[in-house]
Amino acid sequence: MAREKVLEEARKVIGANNAGGKKPVSIVVIGHVDAGKSTLMGRLLYDLGRVDERTKRANEKGSANVGKSSFSWAWGLDGTLEERQRGITMDIALQILSTPNRQITVLDAPGHKDFIPNMISGASQADCALLVIDSTVGEFESGFERGGQTREHLLLVRSLGVSQVIVAVNKLDAVNWSKARYDEIKEQIKPFLVQSGFHPSKTSFIPVGAMQGVNLIAIDMPEAGDLRQWYSGPTLVSLLDKLEPPTRDIDSPLRLPLANVFKGQGQGAAVSGRIITGIVQVGEKLRVLPGDETGVVRSIEVDEENVPWAAAGSNVNIQLTSIDPVNLIIGSVLCPLDSLVPLATSFLARVIVFDIQVPITTGASIEVYHHSRDVPATATKLLATLDRANGKTIKANPRVITKGTSAELQLTLRSTSVSGAPSVVRGIPMELFSANKDMGRILIRRGGETIAAGIVLEIIN
Repeated sequence: MAREKVLEEARKVIGANNAGGKKPVSIVVIGHVDAGKSTLMGRLLYDLGRVDERTKRANEKGSANVGKSSFSWAWGLDGTLEERQRGITMDIALQILSTPNRQITVLDAPGHKDFIPNMISGASQADCALLVIDSTVGEFESGFERGGQTREHLLLVRSLGVSQVIVAVNKLDAVNWSKARYDEIKEQIKPFLVQSGFHPSKTSFIPVGAMQGVNLIAIDMPEAGDLRQWYSGPTLVSLLDKLEPPTRDIDSPLRLPLANVFKGQGQGAAVSGRIITGIVQVGEKLRVLPGDETGVVRSIEVDEENVPWAAAGSNVNIQLTSIDPVNLIIGSVLCPLDSLVPLATSFLARVIVFDIQVPITTGASIEVYHHSRDVPATATKLLATLDRANGKTIKANPRVITKGTSAELQLTLRSTSVSGAPSVVRGIPMELFSANKDMGRILIRRGGETIAAGIVLEIIN
């Protein structure tokens, strides 16, 4: 179909969704390790009829056999043998939920510190976040204090453009449904949410007991008797049902960063990811960047259904032909032949530095995360520290950048070659934040911890 015709059809569909159909929205589930994220989602899938009785019984039996019966709900999402044996989520699990007014793509992210890169990949595909908190005494504190994942996850999702968050205070049954404990947690998290850039009107709190399914889709059950004495607000599903999808930019050229690559059926390859801008249709020829390969779209799948086209905001699986899977790597971007995404090896960024112990200095080795790709880089120039309120320069060419500072710096990708062999540094596909918000966001990590987040101001080369 002609591009204009597809755009017209996409506008109609998006208009119909907004007028009364189910609005599609994607959500990433975040939180400290063992907060009960997978258990909560597994239970919710079952309560909404997405997991049948037979699978539930098989999961109960299987988890009991390996001595992890308390993980039976999590098995609905933690599908790999290693995840099940270790009792932790390691990779992103994707599921579809349906509420009365929303079609929700759920990305269950790992909470463990070792798997933060996977969590970043999941968050970069999400519109909203569901933060799960373990309310048991000591557990909330260890997750929220320095080194815990609660703070880091919130900063990461906000830096990646997520602006709506639901905070599910879980395991309240373990503290006898204590209102005082719920209020205490709420009061500690609220200021941090504001400080991280979440607007109070876009954040909501909810008490839940995931294991028993209390207040996920109903609160009129016997197990919720103690909770009902002090809580009469919405259930989790009714909050999910009110999430607002952000506006989708379908008029800009296609940008599809790859979150996963797998062997396709027959010749070619299959890829998955979220369309950031533009539209894609079956039969279209696309370029993969970096590299000089092209492929043809053989089929597109959205929410487990084959479709002739897909637009910005959709999480898609695409079968490509006429391309060798070797040329597709996670973090590459698919784009139209007549509108290629720029490749950058050196760029200027404005960043906000998190709570770091060791300042950033000129020549510091770091890792730049952009969508699902992480590349080694160097802070080649520290240009200025800025006033966070108005963006004015406080100090030009500072010697170091310390915690809590906003700054402008030049970052240059470096090669990973060893033994002195010359190697070419391949640029990463990115755009200026002013041109494409999602393609212009970066995260900076060092030594296994996220130290800053920012936006791309200028591509130098």
